[in-house]
Amino acid sequence: MSDRIVTTYSMWSLFRNCRKACDWRYVKELVPIKRDHNLSFGSLIHECLEKWHRNRDLSVVLDHIDRSFLGRSSDEGQKADWHLATAMMRSYAERYPAEDFDVVFLEKTFEGKIINPATGAMSRSFVLAGKVDGIVCIDGKFYLLEHKTASQMDGDYLERLWTDFQITLYAHYVEQVFGIKITGIIYNILVKARLKPGKGETEAEFEVRRADLLAKSKTGKTTATRKMPESDADFQDRLIAKYAEPGMFHRETLYISRDQFETLQADLWELTQQFLDCRRRGVFYSNTSYCFFHHRPCAYFALCRSGGSENVIENFYEHKTPHEELRDDDTGEESPAF
Repeated sequence: MSDRIVTTYSMWSLFRNCRKACDWRYVKELVPIKRDHNLSFGSLIHECLEKWHRNRDLSVVLDHIDRSFLGRSSDEGQKADWHLATAMMRSYAERYPAEDFDVVFLEKTFEGKIINPATGAMSRSFVLAGKVDGIVCIDGKFYLLEHKTASQMDGDYLERLWTDFQITLYAHYVEQVFGIKITGIIYNILVKARLKPGKGETEAEFEVRRADLLAKSKTGKTTATRKMPESDADFQDRLIAKYAEPGMFHRETLYISRDQFETLQADLWELTQQFLDCRRRGVFYSNTSYCFFHHRPCAYFALCRSGGSENVIENFYEHKTPHEELRDDDTGEESPAF
């Protein structure tokens, strides 16, 4: 299959949502120089979870977080992310000191055939590749382990997991490539705490508050003192206390419906044919309803708005080979882990 183009679910999902965005990323191989913050933080937590489930050594995880935010002493953004990641992983280790599953593989990549559902023939143009966070075993049955970081978790969030067709499709390919029957998916959900460190008050703010208290005092005196910024240790303790609350960590198990396998394979095949048609005609249309789909501009909005300006590309984008998610980690360790 080496002569076929490697594709991923992320590529086909983007093509379905906006063909022009897919063209920018997977044909012209452009990515924004400034990476999306949520994606960066989510990637870090995935790395931490992989390290934790591989050897269950919290010191290794915390060291990785420290090395990821070397500029935190002078960068407030890095400092905030360091606090959140540290508290999250310290609390996660305390919440799950032992597991009821055995780890079979971690960060396992696969590559499989894309099949024409009408003929059973393999695509001559594409293969599908992907990486699963983990494969685990419970009482002789195998499950995919899928990590999620969420801003909040409620009933709607859990209901939407049913629409996570990426992991369902990956379950099918894991079965085909590794010969392992997948019973279901264990979603390992970590909620991002919204706490912020106390900023205290400036000298001017304190004087205004002090004057107000004096005006209300019958004695003309006040014992008020200036509120100082919350220390790193106090803020970390407050975050840890937050993660002790119910709902900050959650495991949800969904069982595989094999009826979906055939439908997803057919959808995937149809997308490959549409992509080949776009490439043949040299036309990838924009879907303007996707420009602000996530309540913020698409990563390629500036490019589309400028008509593909070379100046915009030079200043805000860089060329990067697609499918970074398939890159092997740099630990040099091989699965299975246990």
